[in-house]
Amino acid sequence: MKDIEVRIRNDEELRERLGEEGFRIVRQKGTERAFTGRYWNSKTPGLYRCSVCSNPLFASDTKYDSGSGWPSYWQPVAPGHVKEEVDRSHGMLRTEVLCAHCQAHLGHVFPDGPAPTGLRYCINSASLELDADI
Repeated sequence: MKDIEVRIRNDEELRERLGEEGFRIVRQKGTERAFTGRYWNSKTPGLYRCSVCSNPLFASDTKYDSGSGWPSYWQPVAPGHVKEEVDRSHGMLRTEVLCAHCQAHLGHVFPDGPAPTGLRYCINSASLELDADI
């Protein structure tokens, strides 16, 4: 397993590593189009980490098909690994989800998920790296 690390020192490095869309998502709070991200329908077991700093975020055994077109999880891997903030952008009131270590934008959390939490962490694939179980 990887340790949490700050691998990116500036925006230019991050843009080069993640590409324009990845940079727009993690640093400018963007969203990828539904059903286009590399993990939206992945069934590969493993640990989903922050694409910027490798902070562990979500375990594959909490991933489920929400029908939304984005990877969805019913809870983070551990308390304190993600941070939530109020998001009033686009004329809506939502809860934004950020990496608690590097503040990368991950997506949003909604109260319409499955048991046991009733939550749906709707996360952009560009914000994630899968550390697959081998």
